[in-house]
Amino acid sequence: MAKLCLPMFLLTMLIAGAAADAGGGGEAGVSIHDLLREHGLPAGLLPKAVESYTLERRTGLLEVRLEQPCYAKYDGMAYFDRVVRGNLSYGSLGGVVGLEQMELFLWLPVRGILVANPFSGVIFFDIGVARKQLSLSLFEVPPDCSPEGSIPTAAAGIRQLPKGFLGRKGGFQDQR
Repeated sequence: MAKLCLPMFLLTMLIAGAAADAGGGGEAGVSIHDLLREHGLPAGLLPKAVESYTLERRTGLLEVRLEQPCYAKYDGMAYFDRVVRGNLSYGSLGGVVGLEQMELFLWLPVRGILVANPFSGVIFFDIGVARKQLSLSLFEVPPDCSPEGSIPTAAAGIRQLPKGFLGRKGGFQDQR
């Protein structure tokens, strides 16, 4: 009987380890914001409105699900899709999908985020056409997130974006 118990115990531990490795919505009680800190990134990279996340530890693929698409204010505006994905490694989130940043009235996709030296106090954003450098202090606290179609009132006093006007993808859209 004892010989049978040991293999069953090992099999159970192996299955549990594989499940934890696949990640979960807050694996082992770790919030997404704590997970970011553990990987050398600031907690405020993602808004408070995170519903759940999964992390594939073998590949680093991180998938974050928000309650709804929304806008957050940092130094400028950021747009978070309902699902944000990227490859998480220490100090970086690469191959980002589902996050955009407004630059000069255009919405540009954020492709990567890097904290090369945490002591520098600087974080880099790859927005395709350029690499933007910002203060890490802007991302210490997870921001509130306003629903899609609205932006926080602190942003130039604008409360609602008219449908199609400088829409999420930028530019004017036909209102017909």
